[in-house]
Amino acid sequence: MAKTQTKFVCQSCGYESPKWVGKCPDCGEWATLVEETVVVAKSPKRGEPSTSFAPAKRITELESTGASRTSCGIQEFDRALGGGVVAGSLVLVGGDPGIGKSTILIQVANNLSISSGNVLYVSGEESAEQIKLRSNRLGISSSDLLVAAETNIEAVEHYVRDSGPKHVFIDSIQAMYDPQLASAPGTVSQVRSCTNVLAHVAKNSGIPVFIVGHVTKEGALAGPRVLEHMVDTVLYFEGDRHQSYRILRAVKNRFGSTDEL
Repeated sequence: MAKTQTKFVCQSCGYESPKWVGKCPDCGEWATLVEETVVVAKSPKRGEPSTSFAPAKRITELESTGASRTSCGIQEFDRALGGGVVAGSLVLVGGDPGIGKSTILIQVANNLSISSGNVLYVSGEESAEQIKLRSNRLGISSSDLLVAAETNIEAVEHYVRDSGPKHVFIDSIQAMYDPQLASAPGTVSQVRSCTNVLAHVAKNSGIPVFIVGHVTKEGALAGPRVLEHMVDTVLYFEGDRHQSYRILRAVKNRFGSTDEL
């Protein structure tokens, strides 16, 4: 039977401690440690793998045809990505609340659904009716754009298996939760677990996954710093919400330059 334990996790850097402390010993932030419940499952014995594994291949047998890219229909967005959307990539788009992350991503999703086929757009912050109102305002009407209002990451996996999308959009990662964890959505454990699931979907199926991430008042992405290390590309959407112009900046890109705006 699985044992239940508790630990204190820094919501800024992911540092774990068996007891609460006012100042995180790792990042130096104050009052960021939150108690989380951890369920420790009984692991299989050594030599008894719990799942099947793909065999290792000789490097001389692997093909290096280059990253397959797809245009998202917005030239500036393609340039920030390094020339288009790479198959199997995990892209994190961060920005202040109300800056327009959801607006630009649903436009990208619409363009990709027209050029590539089914696209799955999952929102954990808006209902399907609210997404429809925004799509009407933007003139979005592609029949291949599938919309779901869901926060359960297991349900998202189910949608991906059933609909077979060419691209997946998650808005936002802080709203998603893994029912196998007892901690609240948005905590370090939940963000890390949900991102792991999405990375597994992207790498095993070759489906590009876009993730929306919130930023803190200091301008950094909310949640553990490990989140930026888990994705292939990190884009920041910046600008004044009262102005009409925005800046899309790449701060990490495994498939292209980070000097593009």
